[in-house]
Amino acid sequence: MELHVRYEGDDDPEKCTARKLARFDEAVLHESSRATPYGVVLNPHADVALSPADADHGRLVALDCSWETAGEAMFELAGEHRALPFLVAANPVNYGQPFQLNTVEAFAAGLTILGERDRAERVLSKFTWGHTFLELNEEPLRRYSECEDSSDVVAVQEDYLADEPAAADGADADGTEADGAEADESPPESGGEGS
Repeated sequence: MELHVRYEGDDDPEKCTARKLARFDEAVLHESSRATPYGVVLNPHADVALSPADADHGRLVALDCSWETAGEAMFELAGEHRALPFLVAANPVNYGQPFQLNTVEAFAAGLTILGERDRAERVLSKFTWGHTFLELNEEPLRRYSECEDSSDVVAVQEDYLADEPAAADGADADGTEADGAEADESPPESGGEGS
């Protein structure tokens, strides 16, 4: 599976996981949307959750930018847009925060869900904390990877959201997510933002 990054460069270069992946030839960085190839775009604003049904695309694309600038307009990339389901960050900046994955965590989650666990372990091995991401999310990643399609992934995610008060806090009182999507139909809120 090819890994491509639409690289904004607005994070600390020393902490940027996308740049490190590129240095190890694990991902290709692109400095414009036009240069970024078509693929499965990990997008927290997508209406469809990533599932094993997306495995045949052969290419994952993530946006690497600050969470502060990760608005919906930033994700205007060609491709099949998919949101990652509920997962908890293990990176030092957002440790323990649901849906606040950095780029390498988003790729590792995507690879695992798409049946490429060994590749996920390889990209995470470049980071001292990388193994922690798979340990923290072992059960949900296993369950998501066993799903047939997006609706199954969303159903599994709902099990975790029901058990995670902090994650459920992302929904407004009227049952909608901050971006206006229905909470019970909404795919998750992570994608690849952050370094």
